[in-house]
Amino acid sequence: MSDGPVLAKISNSLENLRRSERKVADVVLADPHAVVRMTLAELAEAVGVSQPTIVRFANAIGCDGFHDFRIALAQSVALGIPATQSVIEARDDTATTVSKIFDFSITSLDHVRRHLDLAALEAAAEALAAADRIVFIGLGASGIVAMDAEQKFPLFGAACSAPIDTHQQFLAASVSTPSTVLVAISNTGRTVSILDTVRVARERGATVVGITGGPSPLAELSTVALVVESLDNTDVYTPTISRLAQLVVIDALATMVLLRRGEPALSDIRTMKTRLSQMRSGLHHEMILDPNRRGRS
Repeated sequence: MSDGPVLAKISNSLENLRRSERKVADVVLADPHAVVRMTLAELAEAVGVSQPTIVRFANAIGCDGFHDFRIALAQSVALGIPATQSVIEARDDTATTVSKIFDFSITSLDHVRRHLDLAALEAAAEALAAADRIVFIGLGASGIVAMDAEQKFPLFGAACSAPIDTHQQFLAASVSTPSTVLVAISNTGRTVSILDTVRVARERGATVVGITGGPSPLAELSTVALVVESLDNTDVYTPTISRLAQLVVIDALATMVLLRRGEPALSDIRTMKTRLSQMRSGLHHEMILDPNRRGRS
């Protein structure tokens, strides 16, 4: 069958299914975890249709028979139910609410992964690896992502900043150079102050990596555009998956840059993490107070 979770395909195909096939779809979407354990005969009995109808349903959604459908369903269940089945309702209890939020987040992140332009990701990593200075900018939820990215400066191997004030962002862009990389994060890609800052950075010769949710002015202005296509919608209960997706993309970029820096950088990171662990446990403090402890430990 073609790529993509089968549960999402079923949800998107409901209007095109025959009435008997729609009955099968309703049962599958209502409890996919139970259906994945059913035999052909058991599912036919549960739905109240014939076994050939089940096979026709499987073919209608792009599977090669019932066996292929059940394998695809198991894979889809592992990824989480589709966003259309994860809508939170006011009457949902705690277990249902938590399950839907996790399912929605997992499914959405998988959607981002499957639609991410790896060539653009590679180009962004190359630019960041060559930078002398990196500036992350964003507002709102994207601003939180920018501040998180700043904390990863040891991985990037360059001076990093994440100004949160729009004036500070503009000033940082105004003093950028051709060795600066400005990472602009905006899900809409239409925030006026972000676009103004990007234009100034480009005028100064900086490389701009734009992280945005789709085709947008930010994508057009960027040297490298990373489209992070999430499943955000306007449902009041829906988690802000764009923020989670942006965080994962930043993690991927930081790791890719670190790998390009080679073994000396990896060794430095290992040493840093060891010392951080010692500091958290209090061992580092004890060594400062009693230098001879190092030889005894």
